[in-house]
Amino acid sequence: MRIDLNSDLGESFGPWPMGQDRALMDSISSANVACGFHAGDPGAMRATVALAREKGVAIGAHPGFQDLVGFGRREMRVTPAETEDLVLYQVSALAGMASAQGVRLQHVKAHGALYNMACRDGALADAIAKAVAALDRSLILFGLPNSELLRAGRAAGLRVAAEVFADRAYDPDGALTSRAKPGSVIHDTQTVVERAIKMVREKKVTAVDGSTIALQADTICLHGDTPGAADHARAIKAGLEAAGVRVANFRT
Repeated sequence: MRIDLNSDLGESFGPWPMGQDRALMDSISSANVACGFHAGDPGAMRATVALAREKGVAIGAHPGFQDLVGFGRREMRVTPAETEDLVLYQVSALAGMASAQGVRLQHVKAHGALYNMACRDGALADAIAKAVAALDRSLILFGLPNSELLRAGRAAGLRVAAEVFADRAYDPDGALTSRAKPGSVIHDTQTVVERAIKMVREKKVTAVDGSTIALQADTICLHGDTPGAADHARAIKAGLEAAGVRVANFRT
């Protein structure tokens, strides 16, 4: 068995550092790089691409709403056309940064509120998939299992990857629990490891109400801005490998 382990990186902005990028790069197999709208800036993008290349980590674009103040986690009213443009703009920018360093993007994963909205809104999902396909049909589109994002990606002729979250709580319907609710982010390392192994080997996760959700897991996300993220990543990788699961990106 194998699984991709991804993390949201490159979220520093100007003199304000964010996340534990260098430490995380030693454990993950894919990096979702912020493209300057919800976080990050050109310097952070370029540096994160360089670090990923050095560590042999696959690179993906992490486009979000143009919302630095809200870190892209506030829902915004946007049309499908606006969504397509903002995604194409951000992914193109990171693709250029990667090309300048001799590497290509592996995937695209929408960020925050844009991701959550597109997982349930078919029109937004179609707009994201259309933008990605217009730029490069070899890119893999990440999304929640059984979501509109994965449906849209397949319809656009893209390869898709079902993404699960080891450090986030789930509602009974399979959606991520709102960050506004207590317990939405899981901080205990052992719990995160156990959830990751169960997601991969049993294709299940326990929801906040105690019910069991069946899910497909192609890639596991760990949020780079969560305190202790690097410790989580090291422990998850070690736990998965001890359980007979190899951690590797989609191009190795």
